[in-house]
Amino acid sequence: MTQLKKVILFTDTDGRARFRDEFVPLTEGTPQSQLSALMAATGCQLRQSPVGFRSTFHCSSNPQWLFVLGGQMEIFLQDGSSRIFGPGAFFYSADTLPEGATFDAAVHGHWSRQVGPDPLVTLFVRD
Repeated sequence: MTQLKKVILFTDTDGRARFRDEFVPLTEGTPQSQLSALMAATGCQLRQSPVGFRSTFHCSSNPQWLFVLGGQMEIFLQDGSSRIFGPGAFFYSADTLPEGATFDAAVHGHWSRQVGPDPLVTLFVRD
């Protein structure tokens, strides 16, 4: 069975954002057009961030897919690790604030920045 890697940015039991990899099976379609099962979505939003964009630490407000359409995006975690996502890359952003917690920029979330010479263009698709 063919599958796609699904990078997940999630909130671990200690409240810190982490990455983990899972796989989405491509069980539908044909050998020339392999498809996953249909996934629900409630809406989508496009974003363009200029060269030099950098966010502060934050959590995802809602679980959502993020697809990089142009440019490059680097995501940094509290532990100092990071990953770069370029055009065609995607990940599932589910590092929401733990229930009952008050946001603490020294513990929770991630920050991101635009990397390289091109503006960052992304598509968010919410569950």
